[in-house]
Amino acid sequence: MITRLDNVKLSVSKDEGELIKIAERKLGAPVKYFKILKKSLDARDKSAVHWVYSVAFSREEECEPAPRFGKISGRPCIAVVGAGPAGLMCALRLVDHGFAPVIVERGQPVERRKADCERFFTRRELNTQSNVQFGEGGAGAFSDGKLNTQTRDGFNRDVLKYFAAFGAPQEILYLNKPHIGSDKLFEVLRLMRAHLIEHGAEFMFGSRVDGLIASGGALRGLRVTDAATGEKSEILCDCAVLAIGHSARDTFEMLDAAGVAMEPREFAMGVRIEHLAEKISFAQYGKSFALLPAADYKLVSHAHERTVFTFCMCPGGVVIPAASEQGGVVVNGMSLYSRSGVNSNSALMVQLKREDFGGEDLFAGMRFQREIERRAFAAAGSSYKAPAQTFGDFVNDKCSSSFGEVVPSYAAGVECVPLAEVLPPVVVSALKVAVPDMAKRLKGFNDPFSVLTGVETRFSSPVRILRNSLMQSVTLSGLYPCGEGSGYSGGITSSAADGIRVAEELYKRFS
Repeated sequence: MITRLDNVKLSVSKDEGELIKIAERKLGAPVKYFKILKKSLDARDKSAVHWVYSVAFSREEECEPAPRFGKISGRPCIAVVGAGPAGLMCALRLVDHGFAPVIVERGQPVERRKADCERFFTRRELNTQSNVQFGEGGAGAFSDGKLNTQTRDGFNRDVLKYFAAFGAPQEILYLNKPHIGSDKLFEVLRLMRAHLIEHGAEFMFGSRVDGLIASGGALRGLRVTDAATGEKSEILCDCAVLAIGHSARDTFEMLDAAGVAMEPREFAMGVRIEHLAEKISFAQYGKSFALLPAADYKLVSHAHERTVFTFCMCPGGVVIPAASEQGGVVVNGMSLYSRSGVNSNSALMVQLKREDFGGEDLFAGMRFQREIERRAFAAAGSSYKAPAQTFGDFVNDKCSSSFGEVVPSYAAGVECVPLAEVLPPVVVSALKVAVPDMAKRLKGFNDPFSVLTGVETRFSSPVRILRNSLMQSVTLSGLYPCGEGSGYSGGITSSAADGIRVAEELYKRFS
């Protein structure tokens, strides 16, 4: 019989082995089965920071039930467009059900993609088809592998189990704020790919979908262009899952030209803010910070008419170049599993309204994002360096001449540029008000030596591909919009869960 014990408190100075001793005292016998169900940090009282656990244990050996999936009898041809979190999780669940999907990815496998990104980071040589936005693993492969989400999706737990099954740290199954780290995520992606191929899936890397084949209101296939050779080909399929991410602007334009119904979406825009990781940890944990992992934070401000919030916070991480188009600068954040970097950074985002980016037409937001990215590119010397400014100078409308204790981590280099020359006025005014307001909840957040690096424009998709209750396009049956690019999720976990949901809908259809 399994016993569950909640709200078990453990000092940050104690080893987790103490939990087994607690379990044995509870049972009055040796423990043969023990499992951590949940782990979170309570730092409300900085003089007594402690871990809080939920654990399960038994005096008998216990077996975890293996998941069971229904199998199909036939083999319909299913194409999955995009190998990011949504596409990969959709493919994994399809394989579990006995399907053998064709996975079409415009970018490259993670090994080559990593080399292409390193070349861009260090030499500023951009490959527009293999970068932080495009390639195996999607944009999330070059972030932090953060798996926390605000959604209460029933498939979130399945997402964690898939990642853990392919080599992610087992602690993601119980940590309150799980993360994998980009360094570990690369190996996880390789193992996922090997598993999919072993079970009949096919990968087509360097293959951009630039047309649809349809008749009678139903999808019949895809037109594909080889990124290296320009060779055109067709994939005939019974249906296609469209998991293209938020940055495939040319694909959105193709879909619009093909008559696929979409609508504009509001989105957010901002910068990356960097502080010394040690100062953030001290502000969060007090003197106990040295015994704990680098601290994170999540802040929201309503002090301005536009909501400002932090997103994709990377403790002990770096700011990275994330452009996918020539002549534009985009920033993102990344950290490794150890989160041991000198700085911590986060996206600092301002929620925009349609009136801010010029109209109701479908691609107004996309054009606005591109305009700001190109403005940042030009302002920093047209070399993929990023415009940057200390917060103290930003709030006082001064161009920074140098940086203080916080050294910008952006790998391609920065130029001191007044960000007011790059960002929309509403974003500038909102940040000036919001950062001091956030500092009321996180001491030192408005440190004048903190660094703002721009621009963060790829928070979410500026359009939504409309789908019905069967998760198919409202205008083209057999086309399944999925994940962040379709406007139905945001971030790794919710996008991955949406991929599983679409796979389950396909199973219902063909079983």
